[in-house]
Amino acid sequence: MSGLELIAVVLAAVLLMTWLARRLHLSEPLMLLGGGVLIGLTPHFGHVDLPPDVVLLVFLPALLYWETLTTSVREIKTNFRSIALQSTGLVLVTALAVAAVAHALGYAWPIAFVLGAVLAPTDVAAVAAVAKAMPRRIVTLLRTESLLNDGTALVLLAVSLELLTTDEPFSWAGTTLRFAESYVGGAVIGAAIALALIPVRRRLQDRSLHSGLSVATPFIAFLPAEILHVSGVLAVVTCALVTSRVGPNLIRSDARLEATAFWEVTAFLLNGALFVLVGIQTPAAVRALTSVSLLQATMIAAAVSATVIAARAAWFYTIPYLIRLVDRRPQQRRRRIGARQRLPLAWAGMRGAISLAAALTIPATTTDGQPVAQRDAVIFITVVVITVTLALLGPALPAVVRNAQFTVDADEAAEEEFVIRHLAHTALAELPALSERFPVPETTMAHITKDLRKQAAAASDETRDQAIRREQQISATYALETALLDVKRAALRDLHNQARIDDIALRRVQRHLDTEEQRLSVKMSLLPPSARGADEPDGPLQGGPPAP
Repeated sequence: MSGLELIAVVLAAVLLMTWLARRLHLSEPLMLLGGGVLIGLTPHFGHVDLPPDVVLLVFLPALLYWETLTTSVREIKTNFRSIALQSTGLVLVTALAVAAVAHALGYAWPIAFVLGAVLAPTDVAAVAAVAKAMPRRIVTLLRTESLLNDGTALVLLAVSLELLTTDEPFSWAGTTLRFAESYVGGAVIGAAIALALIPVRRRLQDRSLHSGLSVATPFIAFLPAEILHVSGVLAVVTCALVTSRVGPNLIRSDARLEATAFWEVTAFLLNGALFVLVGIQTPAAVRALTSVSLLQATMIAAAVSATVIAARAAWFYTIPYLIRLVDRRPQQRRRRIGARQRLPLAWAGMRGAISLAAALTIPATTTDGQPVAQRDAVIFITVVVITVTLALLGPALPAVVRNAQFTVDADEAAEEEFVIRHLAHTALAELPALSERFPVPETTMAHITKDLRKQAAAASDETRDQAIRREQQISATYALETALLDVKRAALRDLHNQARIDDIALRRVQRHLDTEEQRLSVKMSLLPPSARGADEPDGPLQGGPPAP
């Protein structure tokens, strides 16, 4: 079997399983995992090995970069304490709890700590797939935790593997220094790469080069950090945070649109491929199990799965309340959430391909040539824990979110409305001076002025019902303009089919129509949901995440 065959089959499985999941309203990660298992059961793909470097050096930087770009930097700053505790303290607590359970079930401490490090981090792809319909703050907490806890877990894994494969004694001082070097070094490298690329971005005029640099940036940040044995995860996250801060001033709009479209498709395919690859590895992990019986390994895996879930729940229902006893500042009191709202945070503990890749990095032998005992069992347990968390936690998360009864994130909608009105007021103030520089017909000027005044209309000048009717009228106008674009496209196709225009003219006019549709799509996405109604067209008028 060639690598090309595997890529084709995995991509086909991603598209088919995703389509089925959306059609049947089922969990996408779980469907993708099941599709991978079916592929792994076939003789042709039954012995596929997932190289851990593929996940850690190809998948991980790209996914980390895109997820960070689409995360609120302000929310990260505001919730930094919670994020730092979850991405470090919760990882360590989970690793210790898993190690203790594994040791109690007969595993030696070194391999038990390795298993704990492997299963400690949540998976960025799994969390991104299910962290929906939550307030901005909760989504930021979950996504940023899953971005950063990989770095903590990988450093912890490296320390555990040293204990497992060498005779080096454990040192708290040395381990603490290792963590500090990894975090500080990764952050410095990531920031340095982002700053070094600023003059490069300023000088790039070609849209394709801008997009190409966007694709290369996470790997440019990740590889030097890994070579210097510091956190590549933190390097990519830091680089993305700095880039998102300076990017709007450096990246042209056409390059931003092109890069955003690329990253949306790439993230979708990479996320799906990871779940399929984990599924493909599942039958192989079962077949490779020789150190213990399948029944015994399954019982241990069930106990470890329960430990992973219980450790996270215990953290979220103890540590925040202990912090409340110490920090009683008014601003912290206003940000507190109740036990019901805390449950989605505790529930979103899915594991994924990062854990499997970490398990596969366990060497087969120690430095003195002795085989690493129970390596096969660790890989099997990891696969089972991934499957259990995806199957148990993922599908139930929407119901958990509904039960939490989160209030509507009014601040986010108010901010968008404020921005739109402020920009419209600013544009109206500058319009007279600009009209002298760019002479246009009076009818055109009147149309532009009317459009800006609609955007700048103050909420206090109209009732809620009036505002909704006005916004629905605007929405209907955008829908009409979109329908006219469809008419134009049909006429364009007819001209091409009748050989009255060639392909070059077709592509140029088609690009103009596509750009106009994107303009309408962005305008529609800025309207509140009440204005879009049930007749909102599917597809293009759906908005999207922030641009890189």
